Amino acid sequence: MGTNSMHVAKTGLNAQQRRMQVIANNLANVNTTGFKRERVNFETLLYQVLRSSGEQTSADTNLTSAFSVGTGVRVVNADKLFSQGSIVSTDNALDLAVDGAGFFQVLLPDGRIGYTRNGTFSRNNEGALTTSSGFVIQPEVVIPEDAQEINVSSDGVVSVQLPGAVEQEEVGQIELAEFQNRNGLQPIGESFYVETTASGEAIIANPLEGSFGKLVQGALESSNVSVVKELVDMIETQRAYEVNSKAISSVDEMLRFISNNL
Repeated sequence: MGTNSMHVAKTGLNAQQRRMQVIANNLANVNTTGFKRERVNFETLLYQVLRSSGEQTSADTNLTSAFSVGTGVRVVNADKLFSQGSIVSTDNALDLAVDGAGFFQVLLPDGRIGYTRNGTFSRNNEGALTTSSGFVIQPEVVIPEDAQEINVSSDGVVSVQLPGAVEQEEVGQIELAEFQNRNGLQPIGESFYVETTASGEAIIANPLEGSFGKLVQGALESSNVSVVKELVDMIETQRAYEVNSKAISSVDEMLRFISNNL
């Protein structure tokens, strides 16, 4: 029975280590544009049922509750919490923030479409709007080389002011993507997500259509990580880890006592 107790406590150590890793990643990305914090979810492992509920205890009576012994805990998943981050003004015409639902679409080098909330955009040598890593946003928007002013409306229309022109010329439309289950998206690094069977296929629309959010030009969405919240969770995780470690030490002392005195 002592080794069983050690095994249960060990599952607690493993689970709390995973939670601490997630907390550390949240804190590491506190200044990452468009980052969404993660929350670890736990679940119990199988129970050993020693006596079942309703088991007969006499000719006319039954056991009112079961005698079940748990075998520990494990991390079942880590949810991305897609709450809105603060909109921070940058005064850069190519910085875009999504205020509300929706992801920017980006063509990745492997041909897949990546989805991101990081709107730190720039132009490549052909004038196409790209991410900081040079990945072209979809649908492609090309800014003329001689454009004197770039304007992105809240509904995603990209217009430029050309030399000698009286009115601005429309050069593209930024579309957003949304999913039935955003938590089903697979994070792949560089602030990108890719769709999975759990997320469902992307729903594409212009900003401000239906439940989609609006674009804010000259601003970026900051991380939704709360440092205070993460520090509180870190202390709680550390204490839980220490308690599980203490349980293993206590069981070891009990076994040593039996070995030395029996």
